[in-house]
Amino acid sequence: MLSKVCRHVALGRVAIHNMDMEGAQLVGRVAAVLRAVSGSMPGGLGTGAVADATGLTRPTAHRILSSLTADGFLDRDPEGSRWYLGPELYLMGAIAAERYDITGVARDSVRALAAATGESAFLSARRGSETVCLLREEGAFPIRSFVLYEGVRFPLGVASAGLAILSFLPDAQIDEYLASTDLTVAYGETHAPDAVRARVAATRASGYAVNPGLLVEGSWGMAAAVFDRTGQPAWALSLTGVESRFGVARQPELGRALLEQAHRISQHLAR
Repeated sequence: MLSKVCRHVALGRVAIHNMDMEGAQLVGRVAAVLRAVSGSMPGGLGTGAVADATGLTRPTAHRILSSLTADGFLDRDPEGSRWYLGPELYLMGAIAAERYDITGVARDSVRALAAATGESAFLSARRGSETVCLLREEGAFPIRSFVLYEGVRFPLGVASAGLAILSFLPDAQIDEYLASTDLTVAYGETHAPDAVRARVAATRASGYAVNPGLLVEGSWGMAAAVFDRTGQPAWALSLTGVESRFGVARQPELGRALLEQAHRISQHLAR
């Protein structure tokens, strides 16, 4: 009798574990769908594109999109061909902004960088193992790079903002991240672990990160990390433009401007 009870309990635990795994998998799929749609704003995304971006089948992606729309987390255009972020996310975001949003503090710095350098200036935030662009301000120089825009995401170590943030994480976290993330699949051998570590070392030496056209040929970027009140790199200010505007002779000037504004924001947050 006791053995039957033990087997029953064991089977129950297995069933609960499986349910937990299925629930976690569903949450991961929903999160992936929301990130995909968020990264497409303001233009929205079609069902097929969501499926491609998340690795889901088209029917599964459509079911999740429809469920999220029914609850107000997503919205759909009148023709039914594209999906957008919905009003519930706006309301939640407004509440979360009280804790996480520094755009009000950083906006003046982004504008100052664009005005002083003539380049496009940005604020990006760390979200887990990614950075997401929050603010963009155009400079006066007429030739611009459009690699960065509000809502676009890149893995840490990719683009100057992600490199700046990664560089000032503890060594153990950098090692763990590079061991578990293969950046070469999407970004090529220039983002192999040893190459990323070399750029991390250069960033730590100068204080600012340089992306020498690794994402789009001829489109360069530089960035400086912004630290939260605990001293962790949580945001980055960056500048992007054409290669001729980011030559070796001008990099120290751009780096100083980035570091000055990043320090100003960090000091404000520390207070």
